[in-house]
Amino acid sequence: MLIMTNQQKAFLLWAFLSLVTATLWAQPTEDTHPPYLYEKEHPLRETRAVWLTTIGGLDWPRIKATDSFSRERQKQELIRILDQYKRANINTVIFQTRVRAALLYPSKIEPWELSLTGKAGQSPGYDPLAFCIEECHKRGMELHAWVVCIPIGTQERQRGYGSASLVKKHPELVKTAKGGEMFMIPGKPETADYIASICKEIVENYDVDGISLDYIRYPESIYNFSDENLYPRSSSMSKADWKRENITRIVRRVHDVVKPIKPWVKLSSSPIGKYRDTSRYSAGGWNGYNAVWQDPVLWLKENWQDMLFPMMYFTGNNYYPFLYQWLENAHGHPICPGLGIYFLDPREGRWTLNEVRAEMHSARNSGIGGIAFYRGEFLTNNYKGIYDTTCEEFFPYPALTARMTWMGDTIAPTAPTSLNYENGILHWHPSQSPQIAQSAHSPRILYNIYGSNLYPVDITKAENLLAVNIRDTQWQLNARAQKVRHYAVTAIDRFGNESPALQEEKPTIEPPKHINVPQLINRDVKGSKKATTGKKKNKKK
Repeated sequence: MLIMTNQQKAFLLWAFLSLVTATLWAQPTEDTHPPYLYEKEHPLRETRAVWLTTIGGLDWPRIKATDSFSRERQKQELIRILDQYKRANINTVIFQTRVRAALLYPSKIEPWELSLTGKAGQSPGYDPLAFCIEECHKRGMELHAWVVCIPIGTQERQRGYGSASLVKKHPELVKTAKGGEMFMIPGKPETADYIASICKEIVENYDVDGISLDYIRYPESIYNFSDENLYPRSSSMSKADWKRENITRIVRRVHDVVKPIKPWVKLSSSPIGKYRDTSRYSAGGWNGYNAVWQDPVLWLKENWQDMLFPMMYFTGNNYYPFLYQWLENAHGHPICPGLGIYFLDPREGRWTLNEVRAEMHSARNSGIGGIAFYRGEFLTNNYKGIYDTTCEEFFPYPALTARMTWMGDTIAPTAPTSLNYENGILHWHPSQSPQIAQSAHSPRILYNIYGSNLYPVDITKAENLLAVNIRDTQWQLNARAQKVRHYAVTAIDRFGNESPALQEEKPTIEPPKHINVPQLINRDVKGSKKATTGKKKNKKK
């Protein structure tokens, strides 16, 4: 029979309780990913975008703001959508702001969009763009104002806006094509100036994180649209190059107007998903370069665009070869393939969830920069489980967006100071970086929160990232944060440059008292000594 000393018993008890403690700390929660996933699959920096479509209220608003009651319901409808995005760790909302020559904010240039109230040109009684920006920033998400450039809708639609319509104000910039569809004329330089003026108005008046140009291309051939009457006969450019220059002029003009105001605002576009035919795979006559006269690779090369969201609404050989074509032509910029998850709806297509998962894996493994979902409703309605898959498999943790190293500003802010914990809230003192000066032209300093059971907290690991883009110098611990013992805070600027970490000096969260290992060991050893003494006294009797 094996007889153990009190010290041996204490050691075994300590080993057993240590194992129990480690197991309890490691238990998965609703905020962690399933155990079958590998940590290396989750990058710390990755753009995760959703197009939030407002034309016709496709994603929002379904409720029309016609009085104070319906106005609040419309706001709450948007809040519920953004909460769902937040739970899925989406970090970029592409919010349709210019729809068809009508806007979702009070503008001096164009009228109110009709989807807000059901009546063209009517105010909803609040500023939806400002409201959406505020709500996105509360959740640590970026908001990119989605600006539809060339199409302005049907003649009937524009008549509804009356004298405020683009057609009435600038008829020289508009042309009617087949079916009564109306388009701005790319061949006129004034078109670039006009679109840039809208982007300037947005950037000057709103704290947007990006401007995303949509339909920045010539209309499809089915509309029989042509502005070749403007082609200069003496031009040394071919008609194809002239058309590409017309589109590029808009991109360049937006860049030249926006960047001097707020250089950290990310400029992007949503080009056709296939740039050009590859050496082995044809685009089937539908590519950006030759079909609609886009040259987004040039836009990246010249830094006129910061990133792209190409509309890669394809599968199989129509997706993968062109994914890597974009990667090879990124010129150091993030490119986020737009996935057509609307094809998961049986009414739209026959895509399977595994087809989308495979595309998501390929995009992530390539390191291309992220992904985008078109469109919001098909994500949040969880068609074929896409929302669950996004939350549990792909985006179980938050993520930072890319550093804008191509802007030349790569100086990180200084770290915050004096991290402390009180009543469930972390507090710290702000970064002392010169960039923190509050002005319309200086990027604001934000903060990221990391946490781990190991000290110091490793801020290179995605699983340690708890919250991003905090706009205050305090943060209330969420459910996931309460599962870890140590915390760290970094400062980050609007270019994505992150400071060194401010690490706390001692654990914030202590292990539960019922598994206080030193106390249990001490109690066990004392109890063993008392028992031994008692037996000796009984023998004396």
